[in-house]
Amino acid sequence: MDPVIIVGAGPVGLTLALALARQEVPSVVLDEGPGRDAQRAARTVVLREDTAALLERLTGVRLDEAGLRWSGWRSMRRKQVMREVVFDDVEPAPLHIAQHVLTDALRSALVDEELVELAVGSRLDAIEQEPSGLAAHTRGPQDTWWRGSYLVGCDGPRSTVRKLTDIRFPGRTAIERHAVAALRTELPRPGEAFLHRNPPWRTSGPSAGEIIARPLPHGVWRLDWLLPPGKDLVTPELLIARIRETLTGWTGDATPAYELLDTGVHTVHHRLARRWRAGRVFLAGDAAHLLGAFGTQQLDEGLRDADNLAWKLALAWHHGPREALLDSYQTERRASVAARLRAADQVLPLLRGGGGLRTLVPGTSRGHDALLLDGHLGQGALGAPRTYADSPLAPPPLDAEVAVDTPVGAQVADVPVTAEDGSFVPLGDRLGRGALLVVLVAPGSVVWERRHWMSAGIMPRLAAAVTALPHRAELLVAESYPGAAPHTVLLVRPDGHLVTALSGVRPADLYTAAEATLGGPAQSQTRAEAGAR
Repeated sequence: MDPVIIVGAGPVGLTLALALARQEVPSVVLDEGPGRDAQRAARTVVLREDTAALLERLTGVRLDEAGLRWSGWRSMRRKQVMREVVFDDVEPAPLHIAQHVLTDALRSALVDEELVELAVGSRLDAIEQEPSGLAAHTRGPQDTWWRGSYLVGCDGPRSTVRKLTDIRFPGRTAIERHAVAALRTELPRPGEAFLHRNPPWRTSGPSAGEIIARPLPHGVWRLDWLLPPGKDLVTPELLIARIRETLTGWTGDATPAYELLDTGVHTVHHRLARRWRAGRVFLAGDAAHLLGAFGTQQLDEGLRDADNLAWKLALAWHHGPREALLDSYQTERRASVAARLRAADQVLPLLRGGGGLRTLVPGTSRGHDALLLDGHLGQGALGAPRTYADSPLAPPPLDAEVAVDTPVGAQVADVPVTAEDGSFVPLGDRLGRGALLVVLVAPGSVVWERRHWMSAGIMPRLAAAVTALPHRAELLVAESYPGAAPHTVLLVRPDGHLVTALSGVRPADLYTAAEATLGGPAQSQTRAEAGAR
């Protein structure tokens, strides 16, 4: 079968290519640029625990060494500390990393990957869908037609793929604007990120209602000043004045020494594509959605798009398309992003409306800080990753289903497990390989060699049930799992989301859940064969 064509070589496109290769699916990445990113210190991303783990799994790089995990978070209003968070194992720290460093790590991982072809200087200008596949035409050093089985547009907010498939992209424009500076300096609390609302010092030009400071490695900080609504030009003189006033205000002395590395203006838009699939063509990342107000991170959702889509395309590539499975990508991911955009719309008047009775209501400022904390730290309705509890892939009610601490549809905990070959690994290491995961919770199994416990108790019956599933599955054993009783059996999707938890070995329930996860029985005739819908 022809490779999957990926349009766009940013973090989302490169992540998708690596995720497909991990599942033995070839791809061609069409890169409009020269094959490298400009080094912009002021262009950074904040990754949550799940997306950072995904990238480390695919690249084999310890991103902690390329970025910085914050020691804590502090929110201030004028001179008062409103909230403080100390990160630890219970409250994992976000990872802050320059985007070009992240992209370089992904590109380096592709160098020795035989299943990925990177075509630089290739600008897409046409897509033709056919019954058995599609063709994409690019302009560049030479005009080229590329044959593909599927095509995924990861080509950003001005997506050519989205335009060629006539998909609308409605939403809000310029919800927030920030002046941004990356600089090397010493601040009172190195390693700690903080948000300062309504700082007490006088400012040049319009007042900066919020300043966000996020540390990076080697003493570098990214500072963001929230700008008032409008399109006023941010001049170099104004930005230098803001830097000096801010650093002086925070240190309490004369402006400390600093080295200015990069500047920019970051404008936040909120948009959501009407459709994320048109026949054999899909959208992902900025091509499908834009968000980012109140500290929320757009790239997190783009990486979750790639993780969600990769295993579904891999199954279709190897075993033939199941339309319900392919359609579930749009259903799951679009609903997840739409929920975050709705949450942002609901708090927008409160956080950015200004004035009125809200400024006189006791406790309002503390409520503002709680909402902004959710956005910046990936919590609550504004920031937390969504579950797929209402997914069309969810199985029907099962007699043996039991509750564990992980809700159905949420990402599973990364507990240690024993694999079929006897190796002792984190559960996360087994994700993204195209297989369903069946995890038996068996206290005491860690002290026994595999050859002993594989033939003892319920293991032979469970192994037979796993072998009989409608798709390849890997049997794992965990000493414990949060909220799970002994002999609980977990069924986990290839992207790490919990399908169900069963009390004991229930072959019929396990089969029903696995078949639902695959979108139901395989279909011989597909809508994709008829081209775009």
